[in-house]
Amino acid sequence: MEKLGRGAKALHATPQQPPVTPRKERRPSMFEKEAYAQILRERLRESVHDVQYVEPPFGDSIADLGTEWKTALAKLKVPNSYRMEPRRKPQARSVEAKVQQMLKESLQDVKYDDKVFSHLSLELADRILSSVKEFGYHRYKFIIKVLFIQKTGQAINIASRWIWDVAWDSWVSAKHETETYVALVLVFALYCE
Repeated sequence: MEKLGRGAKALHATPQQPPVTPRKERRPSMFEKEAYAQILRERLRESVHDVQYVEPPFGDSIADLGTEWKTALAKLKVPNSYRMEPRRKPQARSVEAKVQQMLKESLQDVKYDDKVFSHLSLELADRILSSVKEFGYHRYKFIIKVLFIQKTGQAINIASRWIWDVAWDSWVSAKHETETYVALVLVFALYCE
């Protein structure tokens, strides 16, 4: 740094303007037929699932879209019961036995293929969810995680973190193992007051 004498004025450098970034292109609306699959692809970009074809949730008329979605998204209204605890807690053994049986039946003669498993995991999660709901645990929400892990001599650690009530919430895991892969299903039961 240069020393300035008496009465000398320092020259101030003009502040540099930040570089101008080009504007982002506007994302297409999800109500346009052509853009629906593109939006899903963008949302699933980080995922291993590829959207090959998506059936749009609307017909030729976009004007009727609001009424279709309102009925589809309408929440089930349950009267307030002032209950702070469930009538019965999910029985882990019965749920685990049912999930284990479904895994064994579904994956009996299946060999590892990542393209098949991406669709099979979604289908299996839906079937497990519907079978767990048949137990009739009222006011419980269920989260199903289906993981297929190819055996290539690696080690794997799987962790899940939840904030929940230890007294009423529960979880179950089931595993199906073959010579080429391991299928792991986690079922979380969360009580909603």
